[in-house]
Amino acid sequence: MSGKGDLHVRDLLVRFVGQSHPLFSIAALDLPSGCSLGISGISGAGKTTLFHCLAGIARPASGQIEWGGTDIGALSADGLCRWRHRHLGLVFQDFHLVEGLSMLDNVLLPACFDRWKLAPALQQRARDLLTAVGLSAWDRLTALLSRGERQRVALARALLLQPAIVMADEPTASLDPDHRTQIGDLLVELVRAQGATLLVVTHEQELLLRMDRCVRLAQGALQEFSVS
Repeated sequence: MSGKGDLHVRDLLVRFVGQSHPLFSIAALDLPSGCSLGISGISGAGKTTLFHCLAGIARPASGQIEWGGTDIGALSADGLCRWRHRHLGLVFQDFHLVEGLSMLDNVLLPACFDRWKLAPALQQRARDLLTAVGLSAWDRLTALLSRGERQRVALARALLLQPAIVMADEPTASLDPDHRTQIGDLLVELVRAQGATLLVVTHEQELLLRMDRCVRLAQGALQEFSVS
C-alpha cells in the first residue's frame, strides 16, 4: 500500500457560477501516505466541496489533485469510479445506505461490485467491523436504524476493503458523547493499523486532536493550525 495514499494538490480553484470570488483557492497541499489530516472551518466555508473534489466527486474549475501518482482530474467518469472503488473508503454526512438491506449487507455492498461470491473471510471481516463499532443484530434492516447507528454502519462499510485512503465528512456528528469518542478512536486506530491515509472533515476538537495535521478552510484559503 506504500505510496498509494500520497496526496499532492496544486493550484486548486473552485468557483460557483455567478460568484465574483472563488469559494476557495489552494496553491498547494501535500500529505504523505499513512498520515492523517483534519479539515476544519465554519459552516459555508467550503469544507464539503473540498471533500468532494479530493474524492473525485466534484470537478474543480482548475488545478490538479494527485493521489498515489494518479491525477484524478485526468480520469474519465468510469476511470474515477474504478479508482474510488479500488483505493478509497468514504463516509458521507448522509451515509448513502440502502434502506432495504440489512446492516451486514450494507457493509458488504462495496465487495459485491466485483465478486460473484463473497469469501467467508470477507463476510467475517464485515461482522467484526460491525462488532467493533458497537452494533449487533446484523440482519436488522437499515430502515429501522437511528441516525447514529447508520453512521456507524457507514464507517464499517468504508473500512471493509482496507482502502489506501479513507475520507470521512463529519463522521462523529450524529453520535452521543460516548459513541463519539469510541468511533473517533476506532476510525483513527483501524485506519492507522492498515497504513492508510486518513482525511477527516470535522468541527469536533476531540477528533482533530487525533490527527497528525490540521488545516482550517477560511476566507477561501487553507491555514495550518495546532489543536490544544
